[in-house]
Amino acid sequence: MKLRVVFAGTPEFSVPCLEACRASGAEVVAVYTQPDRPAGRGRKLTPSPVKQAAVAAGIPVAQPESLKSDEARAALAGYAPDLMVVVAYGLILPRKVLAIPRLGCWNVHASLLPRWRGAAPIQRAILAGDAESGVDLMQMEAGLDTGPMLLERRTPISRDDTGGSLHDRLSALGADVLAEGLARVMAGETLTPQPQPDEGVTYAHKLDKAEARLDFSRPAIELERQVRAFDPWPVAEGELDGETLRIWAARAIEGHGAPGTVLGMSRDGIDIACGEGALRVTALQRSGGKRITAADYLNAMKTRGV
Repeated sequence: MKLRVVFAGTPEFSVPCLEACRASGAEVVAVYTQPDRPAGRGRKLTPSPVKQAAVAAGIPVAQPESLKSDEARAALAGYAPDLMVVVAYGLILPRKVLAIPRLGCWNVHASLLPRWRGAAPIQRAILAGDAESGVDLMQMEAGLDTGPMLLERRTPISRDDTGGSLHDRLSALGADVLAEGLARVMAGETLTPQPQPDEGVTYAHKLDKAEARLDFSRPAIELERQVRAFDPWPVAEGELDGETLRIWAARAIEGHGAPGTVLGMSRDGIDIACGEGALRVTALQRSGGKRITAADYLNAMKTRGV
């Protein structure tokens, strides 16, 4: 069965799924993505990663501000899609839009539903200390990530995982699970939707830069997760000797002292007392500087005679 697919996505996370659609043998008749946004120091209007990939592949691109108008729905219907695949698009799809494709709309979501519905499931899973994450291929309905699940892939979260590393792994897993779903449907199979469990629902609220501030009165293990989750954005921040630094890498260790007190400095890192245990900072960044190791930071302090 040949499928006419409309793909909707915006960030880098979505690009492997777009490529999976193209490689599946389905006909990607259009790509929907967010309007170009200002980016960089010059605040120049910049196309999304998905738009760049679509243009390079010669696929028509649509960038409506919303899908609520009759005109927007008519334009979508004009592509006569069998299926719409949605991956981190950034716009809510009204019920009338969900009904346009013959097979409805699929969503690739970066969590093990119903845990971490919402905008920032990758970072929230690390912050919470979850042992595993994954991706769900879901049949979309009007609620926020409430639709029944079609397929799933799981992956453990290691203590070395950051928001960036888990993002990249889940992006690849999302492409895998989508490719399987498309292949099975095009082979004539009907995927059986499984309703999400009623228990275990949590919401992954959008990240706020204010959350990046490290509070050393909290347990060190929680701060370690915060550092890992917020790499590469928005990057954790902490105060050291009255200076606010970006904290790129840190490990919870044993230690005792008044929260925020520096317990020791060595090539291995800078140990800061927390409400429970201590946080060993191993990579950091001064204002206006670049990311450096704790050893380089201490050498620079010696050079300045601090």
